[in-house]
Amino acid sequence: MTTTSATKVSWSDVQPNRRRGGDVRIMLSPKTVKSTTGFGGMLTLEPGEFVCEHIHPYSEESIYVVSGQITMRIDTEYVDLGPGEACLVPINVKHRVENRGQEPAQVIFHLCPLAPRPELGHIDTEFLPGRENEPAPQVGGHL
Repeated sequence: MTTTSATKVSWSDVQPNRRRGGDVRIMLSPKTVKSTTGFGGMLTLEPGEFVCEHIHPYSEESIYVVSGQITMRIDTEYVDLGPGEACLVPINVKHRVENRGQEPAQVIFHLCPLAPRPELGHIDTEFLPGRENEPAPQVGGHL
């Protein structure tokens, strides 16, 4: 018989990562809760902020807007999303997230399946000036 236990992770328990823009917090991952199929968290973007363009060679990414407005650039298509709206970014498709609105945007994201190794899961195709050498968000490994 398998014993299960829930692992609670609070937004305030996770350090923000700003390397790619905004406030990215990886909340549920192999590192935080020993997930085996994917990872997810929350992104907060202030007005005018964006997450640099990137791809996920092994994962599709689900985006759900909790509050505020975002514009997703998925390859060459622009998709505007507001509260209660979601979007799927296919595997290996470049994308960028922007807050062109007047209020902060809160976005929940989830990626699956996991890449074979954490460093293979995310490839930047654009860099935020002055932050290129900051550490990337940690998905795998030990706490």
